[in-house]
Amino acid sequence: MNKRVYIFDTTLRDGEQSPGVSLNIQEKLEIAQQLARLGVDVIEAGFPIASPGDFEAVKAVAQKIKGPTIAALARISEKDIDRAWEAVKYAEKPRIHTFIATSDIHMKYKLKMSREEVLEAITRGVRHAKQYTEDVEFSPEDGSRTDLDFMLKVVETAIAAGATVINIPDTVGYATPDEFGNFIGAIKNRVPNMDKAILSVHCHNDLGLAVANSLAAVQNGAEQVECAVNGIGERAGNTALEEIVMALLTRQDFYGMECGITTEEIYRTSKLVSSLTGMPIQYNKAIVGKNAFAHESGIHQDGVLKERTTYEIMNPAKLGIIQNNIVLGKHSGRHAFRQRLEELGFKLSDEELVKAFIRFKNLADRKKEITDKDLEAIVEDEIRVIPEKYTLEYIHISSGNRIVPTATIGLRSDEDLSEEAACGDGPVDAVFKAIDKITQLGVCLKHYNLSAITGGKDAMGEVTVKVEYEGKPYVGRGISTDIIEASARAYVNAINKIVYETGEKAEE
Repeated sequence: MNKRVYIFDTTLRDGEQSPGVSLNIQEKLEIAQQLARLGVDVIEAGFPIASPGDFEAVKAVAQKIKGPTIAALARISEKDIDRAWEAVKYAEKPRIHTFIATSDIHMKYKLKMSREEVLEAITRGVRHAKQYTEDVEFSPEDGSRTDLDFMLKVVETAIAAGATVINIPDTVGYATPDEFGNFIGAIKNRVPNMDKAILSVHCHNDLGLAVANSLAAVQNGAEQVECAVNGIGERAGNTALEEIVMALLTRQDFYGMECGITTEEIYRTSKLVSSLTGMPIQYNKAIVGKNAFAHESGIHQDGVLKERTTYEIMNPAKLGIIQNNIVLGKHSGRHAFRQRLEELGFKLSDEELVKAFIRFKNLADRKKEITDKDLEAIVEDEIRVIPEKYTLEYIHISSGNRIVPTATIGLRSDEDLSEEAACGDGPVDAVFKAIDKITQLGVCLKHYNLSAITGGKDAMGEVTVKVEYEGKPYVGRGISTDIIEASARAYVNAINKIVYETGEKAEE
């Protein structure tokens, strides 16, 4: 019988620390719900003491998500631990995850503490967390650069104080697979009370070795892997969840390990995280990239047509990648529409179905053939709607290579229609400036990305924008067969998030 590896997902905590990423509570809840469907064992929901928003997000996830263990991160201090417990105590299965640095460089320059002082802090902190919950995880920050003999003492001390999970981080992505595997093996075999706790690893990807290091750790006794969807996180990111899961599954003959992930939810989870964070997935990204199952070479195409396994070591369907492009059109009815969405894995309420069906019909008037990818885009756009202050009523563009691009915009707020016009360096810039005149928020555009959802001249375009307001980033997304309209929808979506979030803070 294969051994079990626990999957600890830190997309909502370390993943959100990616530069330029900021998720609101509703977006975090949506990702957490999808992670529960995916079947992760632990969701690290955030760092409650970091900000009031982080605290409320962890609390909301703890209250509403059932199934996985919900973890909250805290430094080793009592104040941090108390705050973490206040947020996570509502969970069906709560966990406090506390940490302190243990490498000589961190202790000397950051903590200004001796080894003895760090050991004392570990004992006090873990015992304090243990008063709240039986499930306490401890991490020695910068673990891979910690002296091995001291690390053995650190782990023994944490377990003796009550830690039930010991997580060894490669915080700066410095380790190599052989080195890290041997390090984990030494901890597994030489800490006398290691049998009383689960051994975990958390690897960063600064040298592109996060997945390799995690797999080496599993081979040497690690029972939990901390990872993030699409590998997002600080700097170059974390171990990619989809890669670690599919490596263990595809090479069960080698690793002899299994995890409880519902792999058919991987692709949808990846797309959701990419969309809400505004971080596009590179085309050649393993497992979930656009080219992961694309074959350009004639030899490869011929081989796959004759026998898929000649050039594909994984079945795309196992990841939830639907390759059945049944086409719907403007004459298709609501029953066929609902049935196809269910086949694609979407469970919509009656209200959501009505909204999505209206968008489908509008698109069918513009686009002759509507594919599964179009349907996915429509549904994902509709079911992620936050309360809207502004809705796009109309756009009129005047543009050309010998005239100044001008945009006239109509935005509806409640029952009022506001209209403005503006000139810009191009039609999209003019649209954004006209919207700014109406909303009067003074946001700063930081990033603009346009991609085609499907092929062909009538392809749907997806626009993602990142804007900054009062020092905080917000991501907006819009889709349409018209890229100017998609751009306007994305910008208005970001504006609505700002209005919604600042309104929530004002109420608090």
